[in-house]
Amino acid sequence: MIRELWSKFVAPIDGPLMAFLGLLILLALITMASASPARLTTLLAHLAIALTIMRIVAQIPPQRLMYLALPIYVVGVLLLVAVALFGDISKGARRWLDLGFIRIQPSELMKIAMPLMLAWYFQKRESMLRLREYFIATLLLLLPVALIVRQPDLGTSILVLSSGFFVIFFAGLPWKIILGLGAAAASAAPFAWHLLHDYQRQRILTLLDPEKDPLGKGFHIIQSTIAIGSGGILGKGWGQGTQAQLEFIPERHTDFIFAVYSEEFGLIGNLALLVLYALLIGRGLLIAANAATLFSRLLAGAITLIFFTYAFVNMGMVSGILPVVGVPLPFVSYGGTALVTLCLGIGILMSIHKNRMLVQK
Repeated sequence: MIRELWSKFVAPIDGPLMAFLGLLILLALITMASASPARLTTLLAHLAIALTIMRIVAQIPPQRLMYLALPIYVVGVLLLVAVALFGDISKGARRWLDLGFIRIQPSELMKIAMPLMLAWYFQKRESMLRLREYFIATLLLLLPVALIVRQPDLGTSILVLSSGFFVIFFAGLPWKIILGLGAAAASAAPFAWHLLHDYQRQRILTLLDPEKDPLGKGFHIIQSTIAIGSGGILGKGWGQGTQAQLEFIPERHTDFIFAVYSEEFGLIGNLALLVLYALLIGRGLLIAANAATLFSRLLAGAITLIFFTYAFVNMGMVSGILPVVGVPLPFVSYGGTALVTLCLGIGILMSIHKNRMLVQK
């Protein structure tokens, strides 16, 4: 009986990964209790759902995930098309789809569906990878990204694009092509400027000079950088951050929760948070390195670097070194959909680790 319970509930859980995740969740609860106590109960409910999904996914073998990759990708793209045709408009963006009994944001699904699909594609063509395969993979990536950019949702499109690029990179895309694409993107930047929406251009201009509109477009960045700087080395203490408690920090429970955390726990707290993210990412990359198949290695590597992208972009925009693009701080920011997506990724990593010794034929 005990062995059966262990096999069903405990064995799929990777200890180090769960420990790092647990510490991040603890920091999230502590910070949320200060930033927005009224949302703490809802955050606990989101956590319960996300961790349940994580445990379920951790028990699904990577082989079965591979079989689900193509259907999930196709459904995700069809839902994005449905959003473009029938989606609800909120704050000038068409990102949500009302199914009657539930309202969903299909672009969130693509953060996992995209690396699943490309890992499946490269697994099927493992013995014959040529430039043609990388080109087709790029088209598979750009289709959903274009649909998400059209909504518009720059933050999610960056995350989906990154998740797909990481798979293509780990699959062996030559460096000369990567450098060539980078040079082409840099040279095309002046032309891309005219393709951006007005609010996207404004965010970039605000990044360069937030003082130009201190009570309007630059308010977020100015207040968040003040909060980070005022935290000093040791921070002001839990619940003592003036920028947060006096509500100078907009979206302090979601995208800008890092500013609240920095003000209250200072540089020492930030270093502790960075170490936790580094340990989580390092564990994920170790799981990827020891995976049994190309599919598992590509998927684990891409999911792990998605966590890095989340953290890097969020901390960068809150610190004023990147434009504000609406990316949450992973496992810390309030938000049910993002939390479920991230814990689903953790569950996949646990599944790959559990089945690392299995050899597919």
